[in-house]
Amino acid sequence: CSLVGSEMCIRDRCYTVQELQEILGVSRPTIYNLLKKKEFRWIQLDGGKYRISKKSFDDWLDNLEQ
Repeated sequence: CSLVGSEMCIRDRCYTVQELQEILGVSRPTIYNLLKKKEFRWIQLDGGKYRISKKSFDDWLDNLEQ
């Protein structure tokens, strides 16, 4: 995969912090707190950007107690 192709692969399988903010309707610091708690799987890219596993996040969200 080229670099652009790799980024496309990542984008298909991962959420950004901003996307999680929009999905959950919460602030950026709240998302960072969830990342610190290791509520779902994520990686940190060069430059400090986070990518969160869509599957892991979606499973976590589906299993939250109402």
